[in-house]
Amino acid sequence: MAGRSMGSSEEDKEAQARTRASAAVAVLEGQLCAWLDGSGPEADIIITSRVRLARNLHGLRFPGAAPAEERESVCRQVAEAMATSRALRQTLHVRLDELSALDRRFLMERRLVSSQSAERPEQAVVFADRTQTLAVMVNEEDHLRLQAIASGLQIEEAWEAVRTLDDELGEQLDYAFSEQFGYLTACPTNTGTGMRVSIFAHLPALALLEEVDKALKEFAGSEITVRGFYGEGSRVQGNIFQISNQLTLGRAEKAIIKRVRNIAERLVGLEREARARLLQQRPLRVRDLVYRARALLQHAQLISSLELMNLLPAVRVGSELGLLPPIPRRRLNELLVIALPAHLQKRAGKEMDNEERDAYRAQFVRDYLEV
Repeated sequence: MAGRSMGSSEEDKEAQARTRASAAVAVLEGQLCAWLDGSGPEADIIITSRVRLARNLHGLRFPGAAPAEERESVCRQVAEAMATSRALRQTLHVRLDELSALDRRFLMERRLVSSQSAERPEQAVVFADRTQTLAVMVNEEDHLRLQAIASGLQIEEAWEAVRTLDDELGEQLDYAFSEQFGYLTACPTNTGTGMRVSIFAHLPALALLEEVDKALKEFAGSEITVRGFYGEGSRVQGNIFQISNQLTLGRAEKAIIKRVRNIAERLVGLEREARARLLQQRPLRVRDLVYRARALLQHAQLISSLELMNLLPAVRVGSELGLLPPIPRRRLNELLVIALPAHLQKRAGKEMDNEERDAYRAQFVRDYLEV
């Protein structure tokens, strides 16, 4: 009897923890990420700026090699340090292994956790503030991944936010640091500053003119890497490119920021010039692209995530160039997140197969954009 009673008690605690975790995620459903609001400088081309820092605790193995008890120790130490944080006034503090797969996917779509953490949630934790612009992942590839995201070209603002949080945590946590190499990280390419600066650039005109490769070749010696919208391993969709610094060892933070900012400003100039040239030289091609995309959003009965990622940017550029009645940039940005699979299923209140989701997405997008 005693054993069954103890088992039941543990099961009750686990059930309560899962309920609390699910409720914490549910709070976010009605709070969209501030970095989607399209209010930042150059936000018609640079959708967001992100600065991420990788940190590890001295004397403990990296998460990928650590036993469960060490990973739990990291969770406890970070939670204690976060409890007094002034920089990150958290509204979300949740263990990923207490969440359903759908809730973990929801956090991944919000860019609060990585696909790696969503798929391997054991002893993984996420902290995030109310605006979801500042967050900390615990026990991903490194013990801590701190990130700040800002709308438009605001690299310095994102850096200031994440640096302040890093300084706070650094006062309470014993970071693994080498006088020779800098911050020690699980992946050698992050060792040094542990800093990764990224911009998400929307370059439809350069893509239509088939000049993206030529533009990016200008930066061949700039130690950058180009990825798709969902980061490492993802394909470029909708002409949205993630451009990040590649190396951190021996590079100062300010130098990395300046390098990525210079590239962002150059891309903004090239894209603006390409848009003007495109309208002048190939107006029929542009109008066809824009109106075709709008027509599909208006009438298609099934729209996949991939198709939406390719249609939205065309509508976006049509709105920016005055070819369509203006659509708030914020609404177009929001659809890049809230029309994704987990968001749609949570909105519908049920899990759906691919065809059900695509049908629901088509109707949802029509209603949201009022097209």
